[in-house]
Amino acid sequence: MRLFMFTSQAKEDLHAFAGDESGSKLPAKYGPWGLTGTLSSREAPPHKFSRRTIEHAISTEGFQLWRMKPKG
Repeated sequence: MRLFMFTSQAKEDLHAFAGDESGSKLPAKYGPWGLTGTLSSREAPPHKFSRRTIEHAISTEGFQLWRMKPKG
């Protein structure tokens, strides 16, 4: 499965993975969403995230949200 990565323009620390380039199933309340990258089926997700967990969330919910921990 190809993964599409997005960043919320409403909450800068909120990111998401989606199964389509338009992010059509991403939650509108955190939009607009900006596409930040793609991962082929052979590429590992960033930050050692589990691809299996991401793909499961996309197939059941349509997306997977994630946040970066604040530095400090």
